Amino acid sequence: MAPQVLSRALVTAKWLSEAMRAGKVGPSLRILDASWYPPQERNARQEFKESHIPGASFFDIEVCRDQSSPYDFMLPSESHFADYVGRLGVSNDTHVVVYDGDQLGTFYAPRAWWMFRAFGHKDVSVLNGGFKNWVKEGHPVTAEVSQPAPAVFKARLNTVLLKTFEEMIQNVGSLRFQVVDSRPEGRFRGTELDQGLESGHIPGAVNIPFHSFLTESGHEKSIEEIQEIFREKKVDLSKPLAATCRKGVTACHIALAAYLCGKRDVAIYDGSWSEWFHRAPPRYKVSELKRNK
Repeated sequence: MAPQVLSRALVTAKWLSEAMRAGKVGPSLRILDASWYPPQERNARQEFKESHIPGASFFDIEVCRDQSSPYDFMLPSESHFADYVGRLGVSNDTHVVVYDGDQLGTFYAPRAWWMFRAFGHKDVSVLNGGFKNWVKEGHPVTAEVSQPAPAVFKARLNTVLLKTFEEMIQNVGSLRFQVVDSRPEGRFRGTELDQGLESGHIPGAVNIPFHSFLTESGHEKSIEEIQEIFREKKVDLSKPLAATCRKGVTACHIALAAYLCGKRDVAIYDGSWSEWFHRAPPRYKVSELKRNK
């Protein structure tokens, strides 16, 4: 199982199934299902109860967040995160593998991956291809819900990996770091609604839709392909970079893709367009729709 250490940010279904057969799942290796779907479309928790990777626990992104924020999925406090993942059997010495059941292959798992890293946990990986490909490749699933023994997790927020609204506002003038927006092109340009919000983007941002990094099968593209995507958009991975989206979720695909290329310090603007739309001055919301009126 040694070859898997090449990036560690990704593990294959083959690697995970071998680890399971070898009895590795336990205090040193925890599997978390970080699925989330719009409630009117799918019920992530119910689907988990019906079918999941054996030994996995459900990482509820609705619970593990700042409940007091008006914006979706904002990072919880250090103590909230530590308590939550500790109850899932995760300690600071645990290798965590996250996945989700999205039809694309991976959608929410990179958010959970980034959350662990933001709270100081380095040994965390995304299951390449997600649950969809786990099933497709014939690996086992179960409806049996495991009860991991609680563990102690100590969280310490790494502010390098996080951008606030104030920092994003300052950057519009200073351009100290590059900004990449992972939303679909229409939402970035402002030509289509962004989940009910008027859309547009932060001045100076570059658009790389997150699915650009995924193959048709739902796996991450090769490092060479990812590097070329960044090059085509004139994003310099040797310089500071922050990622944004609608609510801080698909932005984490940018961080994961850059991480695979060797850039470990991409920051996420946690509030993303949800916060920017409500708080930024009108001149800081770039929209082709407004220009065309």
